[in-house]
Amino acid sequence: MLIVTRKQGEGIVIGDNIEISVIKLDNGSVKLAINAPKEVKILRKELLKEIQDENKEAAFVSLEAFNKLIK
Repeated sequence: MLIVTRKQGEGIVIGDNIEISVIKLDNGSVKLAINAPKEVKILRKELLKEIQDENKEAAFVSLEAFNKLIK
C-alpha cells in the first residue's frame, strides 16, 4: 500500500491513464476527481461491499424454498 500526502490542487497518476486529483478539503472530507478510461470500473468501497453482500444473498437459496421448487 502506498500512502501519500496531497494538498488541494495536487494529485497522483496511476499507470499511464489514471489521474486522481484533490479538488476540495472541507471539515475532514476530501473531494477527489478521478480521470480514467471508461472501461475502468470505479466504485466507492462501501458501495462495492453492498453489491457483494446483495449478490451473496441472491445466491443463497433456503432448503425450504428449494424443496418447493422441485415439487
